[in-house]
Amino acid sequence: MAKPYKKYLPRSLFGRALLILLAPIILLQGVVAGLFIQRHYAGVTEQMTGAVALELNYAVAAVDEAPDIETARAGLERLARPLGLTLALDAGRAVSPERMRRFYDVSGNALADTLRANIPRPMAIDLLRYDRDVEVKIQTDKGVMRALIPRKRTIASNPHILLVWMVATAMLLAVVAVIFLRNQVRPIRQLATAAEEFGRGRSAPFRPAGAEEIRRAGAAFLDMRRRVERAMEQRANMLYGVSHDLRTPLTRMKLALAFMEDQPEAEELKRDVDEMERMLAAFLDYARGGAGEQSGEADPMALMEAAAEAARRGGGEVEIRLASDSLPPAPVTLREGAVRRALGNLLENACRYGDHAEATLRMGRLYVEWAVEDDGPGIPDDRREAAFRPFTRLDAARNQDKGGGVGLGLAIAQDIARAHGGAITLERSERMGGLRAVLRLPR
Repeated sequence: MAKPYKKYLPRSLFGRALLILLAPIILLQGVVAGLFIQRHYAGVTEQMTGAVALELNYAVAAVDEAPDIETARAGLERLARPLGLTLALDAGRAVSPERMRRFYDVSGNALADTLRANIPRPMAIDLLRYDRDVEVKIQTDKGVMRALIPRKRTIASNPHILLVWMVATAMLLAVVAVIFLRNQVRPIRQLATAAEEFGRGRSAPFRPAGAEEIRRAGAAFLDMRRRVERAMEQRANMLYGVSHDLRTPLTRMKLALAFMEDQPEAEELKRDVDEMERMLAAFLDYARGGAGEQSGEADPMALMEAAAEAARRGGGEVEIRLASDSLPPAPVTLREGAVRRALGNLLENACRYGDHAEATLRMGRLYVEWAVEDDGPGIPDDRREAAFRPFTRLDAARNQDKGGGVGLGLAIAQDIARAHGGAITLERSERMGGLRAVLRLPR
């Protein structure tokens, strides 16, 4: 039953808790106000108006029993003072039954119903002409008797004071409750922000606060963050050691080959050593990711230009541009070296498998996006997911004439994108016909 109304309900914890807090208060206020108006306000009005109706019936009887008009008017004058009413008689006139009141005048409606129930004569009741009095016209045998009745004699004085105090107290308590509720929700928001920033590769300051359950969740998050950072540091240190241990014998092999005479076997060994160095560098880039690098503000256009310049030095033909629907380029907080490496891998793949590559920057209000397109053979739809797997080479589906890589370029770029809370998508380039790789990161 809640599904049709789910989109109208608040999505945040503070909004839902506020709704849970205010809904019973508003409902209670409405029920109490309704019962008060119906049972007390209207009931007291009926009792007071019933007493006035008896006095009006007595005055009508005095008019009907008088032998002439003058005697009837004199009798009304004598009754007006002790009854506390203003009475007059219009001879030879008739009254048309009507009721004039404001639509929200609940007590006026009860007053009119009580008078009509207790005075069985044609009657007109005017609740609009005077602010402090009610004008009643009653048909008698000698004309129309006009009575001006003070409202305080028919309606309870200041009955709204109870409602005002009730509403004011409820609003004051609601404000106090909202302040305390915000203080309870703030640590949850801070925890969510710290977790989101950590997912983007940033370490935001966070200190557990609030209720015991929230403190425990915050302490568990800090413990998890320390373990993840320690694991990343240990992996980086291990890889640095592996790099040093492997590069040393490779360097000795290169020196030994340099002193060898020009022989076909020596050339083949040199190519193997160079290939091993490239594979080792690619593996270290993949395993290291952005570990050890702090986030900072960087110009996304400058990053793309630097990656494009590196691809041009490798012999690629790269063109860069700003999307027509893009906002002006602005600094973005990210790991500059890691993002430059990811863009470099995308452009390197584009230049390797295509004759021409193009990089496009699009700045959005909440994201920054780099799109790299080429005119190569592209990647079939059913193999794009496999392209992100480490050490997976799709040379059977793409061009082998320009050499093959280790199969880590897209995997490295994807890990860097995920470390920033973003993603990489592969699709067909409608304009160039090859592959279109889109790197999107949140701002």
